[in-house]
Amino acid sequence: MNRFVLLAAAAVLTALPVNAQMSVPPGQGTAFHDTSMLKLPAGAKAAIFEFEDLECPACGHDSPIVRAAIEKYKIPYLRHDFPLPMHRWSKDAAITARYLQDKVDKNPAGPGVVAEQFRRDVFAAQTSINSKDDLNNFTAKWFANHHLTMPFVMDGSGLFTAEVNADYTLGQRLGVAETPTILVLSERGWIQIKDITQLYSTLDSVIAQASASKPVVHSNLKKPVTAQK
Repeated sequence: MNRFVLLAAAAVLTALPVNAQMSVPPGQGTAFHDTSMLKLPAGAKAAIFEFEDLECPACGHDSPIVRAAIEKYKIPYLRHDFPLPMHRWSKDAAITARYLQDKVDKNPAGPGVVAEQFRRDVFAAQTSINSKDDLNNFTAKWFANHHLTMPFVMDGSGLFTAEVNADYTLGQRLGVAETPTILVLSERGWIQIKDITQLYSTLDSVIAQASASKPVVHSNLKKPVTAQK
């Protein structure tokens, strides 16, 4: 979502036939596989679809911008957990967020207020969490500060682990190779955001064109920072 910037994409858009795809130079875009999951929710003019990793510095950087965009444009946010294998505590943090979403917010469809705050606070504390023990200490303090009882076992039934694993499998189907993977969904298709500074202009464009009958565009906007290290 050099690559094409949004203005160049818009110019090509008007020239392409219906259902055409914008080509992306080799090595400059994510080679997605099964994109059938990238569907705009009914009634929405746009949505943000994201795979994030709570241990990923780039995700932590982009998170406030993504959340602010959701609030500004009042659009759906379709978040999926994608804990990268090299990250030691990311999956455990995602499982805790799922616990809070289900047991405290009582909103399995999410995102709930408490679970969302936990995710934001984990991002903010990333540099001080270097191990699973650090995460456990952080989580214990977080629960206490929010007047919540931390369970002895966060996921005794395995339900939340299964949910995180399902998200990861979905990412593999799509062909996710890095985090964050952020896409803007529109009536015409999807645009991958590789440069977070392009998020607002992309949303402005797809919302303004929501009612127009335009061809589908698949494109990528370059971002220099990835989560893999």
